[in-house]
Amino acid sequence: MVFMTFGTGLGAGLILDGKLYAGTNDNAGEIGHIRLSEFGPVGYGKSGSFEGFCSGGGIAQIAKMKVLERLQMGQKVGFCKTPDDLGKLDAKAVAAAADAGDKLALEIYAESGRKLGAGLSIIVDILNPQAIVIGSIFTRSRNLLWKHARAVLETEALPLARKACKILPAKLGENIGDYAALSVAAYRISQNKL
Repeated sequence: MVFMTFGTGLGAGLILDGKLYAGTNDNAGEIGHIRLSEFGPVGYGKSGSFEGFCSGGGIAQIAKMKVLERLQMGQKVGFCKTPDDLGKLDAKAVAAAADAGDKLALEIYAESGRKLGAGLSIIVDILNPQAIVIGSIFTRSRNLLWKHARAVLETEALPLARKACKILPAKLGENIGDYAALSVAAYRISQNKL
């Protein structure tokens, strides 16, 4: 099982054979560093990374780029009226606009969704997990992301691995980070690493 955060950043916890897998130096699960495109929003210090496209900060970067382009062309953007408003633009504002039917906001979430599908395909192909559980923004905005992610996943992932893997929204809501931190602390205590 893989648990993915999709919030401020993008990372994963890997549960392999019923145990948390930490890797040789506790660095396993840093999926946000995977490069999905040569160019794109920066996440985890890398342009075009999985985190750059699929995190709150990444969605905000995509939005700022697309909104600024339109404003400079003299077009109106309903959820960001002026270049001065760009600094306040975040994933929640874009999601609210997308939920209200704003075409640009829907386009931004579609792009993030497609990249989510590309990243999920890599995870499915490499790890062949039984399930991938995704939290935070995915849980709140699944209606905006999933159809685009699923379309890419269905064409990119190995069919047998894809069919064996369930993609699920996390059920622990906004407190998921707290639970994850407690779980890691408990694991480290059990391994005498704290």
